[in-house]
Order: sequence, then structure tokens, then C-alpha cells
Amino acid sequence: MSPTSRAMPRSMWRCRIPSVLAVPTARSSSPKFDARSAHLSSSQGALQIMNVASIVLVDGAVANSIPVDDRGLMYGDGVFRTLRVVDSVPRWWNEQLAKLTVDCGRIGLPAPDVAEWNRDLATIAPSLSAGVLKLLVTRGSGPRGYSPQAAQKNRRLMRYDPGHMDAKRDFAAGISVRLCALRLGWQPRLAGVKHLNRLENVLARAEWDTPEFDEGLLLDQSEQVISGVMSNLFIWHRNRLLTPRLDQCGVAGAARDRLMRLARAQGLNVEETRLSLQAVLEADEAMLTNSLWGLRRVARLEAKIWPHPVISSRLSALLDA
Repeated sequence: MSPTSRAMPRSMWRCRIPSVLAVPTARSSSPKFDARSAHLSSSQGALQIMNVASIVLVDGAVANSIPVDDRGLMYGDGVFRTLRVVDSVPRWWNEQLAKLTVDCGRIGLPAPDVAEWNRDLATIAPSLSAGVLKLLVTRGSGPRGYSPQAAQKNRRLMRYDPGHMDAKRDFAAGISVRLCALRLGWQPRLAGVKHLNRLENVLARAEWDTPEFDEGLLLDQSEQVISGVMSNLFIWHRNRLLTPRLDQCGVAGAARDRLMRLARAQGLNVEETRLSLQAVLEADEAMLTNSLWGLRRVARLEAKIWPHPVISSRLSALLDA
């Protein structure tokens, strides 16, 4: 048998994580990086994108690769949450960890202990400024095949990407939204969960590539409005704050949960309900929320125009408090 025909040891099965540089921390060190040498490398069949900015921890250690037999990579077998970092502090940290733990339970995945996430955060804390923090849990490595029974210990990933986000950009002007052609399929077992199978969102986002629209609105197979491609929907209608019920499909975002809780505490009438497209078009105001931009009012949905804020400014301040 020739050397090239021998089976590759499992320890060498690695998949490069894009845009990662192992930066020095209290626990580890890395070679100096010259930004002028940033490059794409396809040596040994692996594509690696070097970027001086991003930091990734895999199970608490700075890394730039994961095993190719990871079930998150192979089957989307895992969950994630995304947080905005402001002044070196991840917003809604405890709420996001709680959502992640619930999502793990929904798919039968042992959730990492909160103390592990806190240690990870402490590791990268000196490098945090403003940016985006992503927390992922996969079922870990395992043999081929869908059965999760032989999967090894779950795998915990934390990724930080620096960069300022102007979440209040043109708040008064609002954002423009288009209606997506893609219809979300029903799967009650996964409804509300932010799992790694995000192909519906990818295909919906591929429907437009112009600056005319900031977001797309998604309906389900029964033509009920569910959410934005990357956000949750709220409408203000007859002194009620309404948001689509997510018991068949969709993702229950942390910003959505937070806004409902805080609005109820303020005495507002908040309801999760079925929403038709016509109901949205007849609303006094429409708004979209996610963990990165907070709340943004919708100024335009296709031909429908909402020229002025009604309650969105108040709700935005409430969410960000």
C-alpha cells in the first residue's frame, strides 16, 4: 500500500474555520501575524482564510479548526445564538445562555454548563470592544450516519468578530422590507429553536441583493406571517402589541422574548397570535427585532408605507434599557 492510499488518522480530520486568528490570551500564545501576508491558502486541500480580527474558542481553547466529523458540520446537528457586544460587554448574556440551554434541551443535546461559557468569555474578554459574539453547541464528533447514539461529547464554540454596528442608523426613517417568495415549512419539534439548519433563511436571503431592501418578510406554508429572514416581527394594532405565534416554525429570538416581557411589565397588551399578511398591512406600525440591531421600525413593506413612528421609539428604548 502506498503512503498516499493509507487511511488518514482521525486526529488529522480537520476543517478550517474561516476568518480566524489564534490571538494571544492568558492561556495561550500564537505567532505574530502580518496583515500584509493575509491570504487564501488551498494547501493540502484545505481552504483557510486568515483574518487578524476574529477570535474563535473551541471547547475553551483558541483554535482555527474543527474535526470534519463534527455533527454540526455534517448534519447541522446543533444550536447557536448571536449577541451584540457593546463597550466590551455582550448584551443580554444571561438571557442568551438561557435560550441556548432551552434550545439544547429541545433537540436532546446536553447543554454546556454556564460556568464553561463564563470561563470562555473571561478568556477573550481582554480582546472585546464592539462587535458580534456567536455561541454554538454541536453534538460533537461521531461516525457517519444520522443516528446520534454514537456521538461523542458535545462541542462548544465561541466566535467574536469586532466591528461597530450603528443599530440606530436612520431610526426615524425606518427600514424597507420585501415579501419573500420562499415559504417556511412546518416542524413543531423544532419551532422556536435556533438550530444550525438555516437553509430556509439562506435561500430567502438570496432572493435579493440590492440596497433597496434591508430585510425580507417570511410567511409559512399556510400563508401566515412568521418573521423576518433574520428578525422577529411585531405590529402595533388597536393598542395591542402583536407578534406571530411560533408553534409550527420560526425562531424565538432573545430580543423577542425580552420585548414581550418588558412591554407586559409596562402594562401593554402583548399577544402571540396568528397574523395574516393583510393584518400586517393594516397595522398602525410594524417593527422588527433581533439581538444585533435591537428594534427597528418598518417604514415600507413592498408598496405599503408607514410614514411616522407610533410606538416604536418607546419600545426601542425599552428594549435597550
